[in-house]
Amino acid sequence: MLTDTHTHLYSEAFAEDRNEMMQRAFAAGVERFFIPAIDSGYTEAMYALERNYSKNVFLMMGLHPTSVKKNYEEELAHVEKQFENRNFFAVGEIGIDLYWDKSTLEIQKIAFRRQIQLAKKYKLPIVIHCREAFDEIFEVLESEKDDNLFGIFHCFTGTLQQAEMAISYNMKLGIGGVATFKNGKIDTFLKKIPLQNIVLETDSPYLAPAPHRGKRNESSYIVLVSKKLAEIYGISEEEIAEITTRNSKEIFGI
Repeated sequence: MLTDTHTHLYSEAFAEDRNEMMQRAFAAGVERFFIPAIDSGYTEAMYALERNYSKNVFLMMGLHPTSVKKNYEEELAHVEKQFENRNFFAVGEIGIDLYWDKSTLEIQKIAFRRQIQLAKKYKLPIVIHCREAFDEIFEVLESEKDDNLFGIFHCFTGTLQQAEMAISYNMKLGIGGVATFKNGKIDTFLKKIPLQNIVLETDSPYLAPAPHRGKRNESSYIVLVSKKLAEIYGISEEEIAEITTRNSKEIFGI
């Protein structure tokens, strides 16, 4: 059994063939799908997805850093209200993204910190989005570090030193399609990271693994990530699936 710890299955990219895409994932042995939020505009689509695949889909709730705009207080209030109304499995995806907009750094930090505190309140993991912002992310994590801080560093693409730093904050590393890229770099040092610190993800519809790079990603392609990790660690794909799924259960509590 494989677990996709990060997949946007509610995305408009799957509007035409969502059920067929899900059936391909089931056929590939993917049985658990953890769904990150973006902003209030996607909440109803996430709930609909959960209704349609209630045995396999597990929702997170949070405000994505690229959606942190002038109305971020309103968006954070929406996130908090959802937590008052029902259960989720993580606060995510949250973090800092300086690739698209550096001008919002200060409010991104505020939103990140507030959502970390929300996760602690509900004793939940966080799922971190980091793009060109390792130092800024680590600065916030350092100030929030305690026994209640844990989660996943989604789509990890940093250095070995940054990987070790992330792990020191009780984070697992979310490894996806980038591990299969020729210039992805993380494949050169991943073997130095003990497998108990790794979970698998696709981030579909984004970041499709080779040989599908540049095309729409989907959860069935997680087998290509699993295959790559089996090569890197020198163990079977079955062991990769078993260990990474166990790691995901440790994080999400299910």
